[in-house]
Amino acid sequence: MTSLSSFTTEQVRELKRIKRRSWLMSYAMILPAILFLLAFVIYPTVSMFIMSLYYGNAMNPYKKFKGLANYNVRPDFWVALRNTAAYTGMALVLVMVLSILFAQWMYKSRKLNNVAQTVFFTPHLVAGVSAGFIWSWLMSSQPYGLFNTVFNALGFSTVRWLDDSSTAMFSIVLMNTWKNVGYYCLIIMSAMKSIPTEIYESARLDGSSSIKTFFKITIPMISPQLFFLLITITTGSFKVFDSVRIMTNGGPGDATRVLSMYIYDYAFERNNTLGYACAAGILMMLLMVAVTVFDFGFVEKKVHYQ
Repeated sequence: MTSLSSFTTEQVRELKRIKRRSWLMSYAMILPAILFLLAFVIYPTVSMFIMSLYYGNAMNPYKKFKGLANYNVRPDFWVALRNTAAYTGMALVLVMVLSILFAQWMYKSRKLNNVAQTVFFTPHLVAGVSAGFIWSWLMSSQPYGLFNTVFNALGFSTVRWLDDSSTAMFSIVLMNTWKNVGYYCLIIMSAMKSIPTEIYESARLDGSSSIKTFFKITIPMISPQLFFLLITITTGSFKVFDSVRIMTNGGPGDATRVLSMYIYDYAFERNNTLGYACAAGILMMLLMVAVTVFDFGFVEKKVHYQ
């Protein structure tokens, strides 16, 4: 390595200018991302925490200082948290299992599979509000509800999909699964196609069955993508709002009132509870961070990186 003492003073200055220019260019490249992070993540988070310390409403959020009193959560918070956990668990299992099964089915290059990929991905392009309205019609217990019309024609009784506390949450999970499974399915299928065929050929030569090959080779090889699905589905499930708002509005009773709707209700539907809503938002954020840290700290150890 050449020492700086071997350069002339002018050459050293030029090298420093080049280094300084490179340093400035590097930070200029990431400046838009930093500004976006400050404007839409850091600033709203800090503002929400400050507002959580006050008593007031959306029009007058700084009415009275309450300190940490807003963090004494009310009993209905635990109901919303339980509903959120139930939704997250059902959505995570259903989406991941169906994504893997459909990806395995569409793995081979066939004309039918090319059409199926388009059909499966199309619901992901539908806006969440529109999907909520569509499925509200499909699952309506009124005579115009398509599902119940078919059930009645087949001799089955009417199912109160969205009006019964025992089926309402699953109905919302079903709608969001229909909307998102195609997107995740394509991710899994792409991961499957990136696995070298030589590995499968070696497994066949060793007499490995299809099921054993799937669990011993395919699943470990696509585990990074499965871990990505775990993170995105979990964090996305905590933020579900539009489908719940359109299809059940948190009902019947509080059966589908998830944390996002709970926060919205206290922030905009009630008087002088904006600070409490911000406190609930901070708690939800900390819970999401805790779940993510757990996933990266423990679950990621099971991930097989090639």
